[in-house]
Amino acid sequence: MGENDIRNDGPCGHIILIGFMGAGKSTVGRILSRKLSLPLLDTDAMIEEKAQMPISRIFARKGENAFRETESQVLKDLLQRREPAVISTGGGMPMREENRQLLRSMGTVVYLRVEPQTVIKRLASDRSRPLLQGGDRQEKITELLKQREPLYADAAHISVDTDSRRPEKVADEIRKRINL
Repeated sequence: MGENDIRNDGPCGHIILIGFMGAGKSTVGRILSRKLSLPLLDTDAMIEEKAQMPISRIFARKGENAFRETESQVLKDLLQRREPAVISTGGGMPMREENRQLLRSMGTVVYLRVEPQTVIKRLASDRSRPLLQGGDRQEKITELLKQREPLYADAAHISVDTDSRRPEKVADEIRKRINL
């Protein structure tokens, strides 16, 4: 095993994908799920199911703090799951220290790194992201990514760049680095 490689030795053996919106967590998650014959769990979908409303409505009606509380509860629910899975998280999941610790205890946390320019390009027509509504999108993306990058890095066991890379190649690198 190389210096940058790890084994997926968490108690549940999950592969948890974290990173900024537009980093490719959902797409890479689907590919990894298929290649590894593991279920794919999406925390944003689980939050919407738990709250019985879309994330945008949670933000609008209850605010970001209520959303973050629900996000933490979903993570605690996932901690009880013993069967290995690929877990795609929302971009803000690692913002809380408690969540970073929980994520790391569940399996291998993979930070999908992305540059602001790539996010801007990938999300050019996406108007569903509550944190990007109103104002200068490029400025918001750059500032949010600057704030979150150290937290993503703190939560992750490994980091993989996604800029200018096909999702299949990203998934293959993750498999190789986790020795699967």
